[in-house]
Amino acid sequence: MTDNPDFYTKTMAKVYANQGYLTKAAEIYRFLLKQEPDRQDLIDELFEIEKKLSEKVPGDPVLLLSKWIDLMLRYNGLQKLKKISDIL
Repeated sequence: MTDNPDFYTKTMAKVYANQGYLTKAAEIYRFLLKQEPDRQDLIDELFEIEKKLSEKVPGDPVLLLSKWIDLMLRYNGLQKLKKISDIL
């Protein structure tokens, strides 16, 4: 998953939501709402995502696996940056 705000669009949020990445979808909707706080369509979408998130069981294996994969990708990225900074 990307953390680049250039890809933070309503369409991308819907893709994440449809794939079950509700937390990431909510993050994108929140980002978009900071840019355009009066967009009712974004408010409605975020409300639905947050409603689904509140219904999820905290120990949901799919949610935990998704979070773990995201953290591993971030960790690997940090390790690569560390190697580059050690070289420089």
